[in-house]
Amino acid sequence: MYLQSTAGAANPPGSTHTLAADGGGIFAGVESWIADNFTPIADGLSNFVFAEVTLGGVTFPWIVSWLILGAIVFTTYFGFIQVRKFKLATDLVRGKFTDKNEPGEINHFQALASALSGTVGLGNIAGVGAAVTIGGAGATFWMICAGLLAMASKFVECTLGVKYREEHEDGTVSGGPMYYLSKGIADRFRNGFGVGLGKVLAVLTAIGILFFGIIGGNMFQSNQAFAQIKDVTGGEDGLFGSDGSALVFGIILAIVIGIVIIGGIKSIANVTSRLVPTMGVLYIVACLVVILANFTAVPAAIGEIVSGAFTGEGVAGGMIGALIVGIQRSAFSNEAGLGSAPIAHSAVKTKNPATEGFVALLEPFIDTVIVCTMTALTIVIAKPAIWTQGFADVNQNGADAPDGVTVTSDAFATVMPWFPYVLTVAVVLFAISTLITWGYYGEKAWGYLFGRRTVSIRIYQVLFCVMSAAGAVLTLQSVIDFADAVLFLLALFNITGLYLLLPVVKKEVKDFLGKVDSGEIQKKEKTKV
Repeated sequence: MYLQSTAGAANPPGSTHTLAADGGGIFAGVESWIADNFTPIADGLSNFVFAEVTLGGVTFPWIVSWLILGAIVFTTYFGFIQVRKFKLATDLVRGKFTDKNEPGEINHFQALASALSGTVGLGNIAGVGAAVTIGGAGATFWMICAGLLAMASKFVECTLGVKYREEHEDGTVSGGPMYYLSKGIADRFRNGFGVGLGKVLAVLTAIGILFFGIIGGNMFQSNQAFAQIKDVTGGEDGLFGSDGSALVFGIILAIVIGIVIIGGIKSIANVTSRLVPTMGVLYIVACLVVILANFTAVPAAIGEIVSGAFTGEGVAGGMIGALIVGIQRSAFSNEAGLGSAPIAHSAVKTKNPATEGFVALLEPFIDTVIVCTMTALTIVIAKPAIWTQGFADVNQNGADAPDGVTVTSDAFATVMPWFPYVLTVAVVLFAISTLITWGYYGEKAWGYLFGRRTVSIRIYQVLFCVMSAAGAVLTLQSVIDFADAVLFLLALFNITGLYLLLPVVKKEVKDFLGKVDSGEIQKKEKTKV
């Protein structure tokens, strides 16, 4: 969920965004003071995390290399397990190998939906629009490849999330990188260095998740939701253009979010298990309408995507440019390797940690391979003028890419002129789902750092809701930039731990598959999600 461009997920460098700002007087003063004092800190961390390296004449953030290298290592280490066991993963989501009485709080489908609600977002719309404008149609091919590799990263981290989770007396569960980094590394090496390293990585990860949860996964989402609603209803002269409307919107949103997150992961799962499929179907149907309306252009579009991946005229020279932009789009979209998703997956009902690893590998497939690819295919088929002209301007004149969300919206508008209203509904749904999930992630990080006492958790929940309301009013751009950097800095800590714990994951996989092969765990033929 890279936020430098737009809500919900990552965009590649080169795209732009506009944040809502509706706070005059005291709000403007607060924002100005924070910007003046926080910008140097944000710039310093961002310059480190998103520092660029050059390959084949193309520059890109080193953190992208770190993420994709991890995905390649995990894919190789487990022998392309995301391909070999894809069918098993879908069976597990449908509950065919688990019992409802196993320890945990939610079923496999609910865990998958909860985690997806934190990654599927407007970035799947806007980010892809920017990616295919910068890297050409061929960027789509490499985006798909990177998404397939990222499935292995999710598999590893979510297996560990369940393996080292803590089950509390009240039946609730806490898990995520804070737990598998501290407990897992200590168990693996059984010496003072292992204990110390694990603890340091765990605390740093918890701080990062907490900070991003309150700022990037919270304030930014409410801000973008209000911005889209305000824009579609007439802007400054419309229904939401008056002073105070942003604050009212923020308060209403905070109340809705508060009701859900106070109910815990069961409440969150009940909402996301309905919300994620709804917004996913809504968006996929819209894509299919455009694709079917231009059905005869589909073969040529697919050919353009494949050929453009190797011979395209994308930024800085064809194949390398398309490859880098595609990989970057994937890495910034599905959060594989960042350690956020294992928090939701840890709450699943299972006795076998590897089961949730298999379920989790479906996340990048849904988020990147399906949703992002549908967006790209829609743009390439529809060929809106802003895309064709924008691609030429970027690659021939060195201009900035047009706003990604506008590229995608214009592609839909070639068939559905009323699409901005659909987009508004999608943005609000995406924002709510992301707010809910990151509220939970932040709560688990808070509990790890400050304890799980009821008073402590309530303080966090009130703080989270207050910041949700404030987010609709304050842009806090420098703070959001800092949150971006913090989120991706997590990959440095998390993937380091994943490398050290790979033998643990392999043992869990062998144990579970052995039980399936021996018949100790039997497949149920009739199941209900």
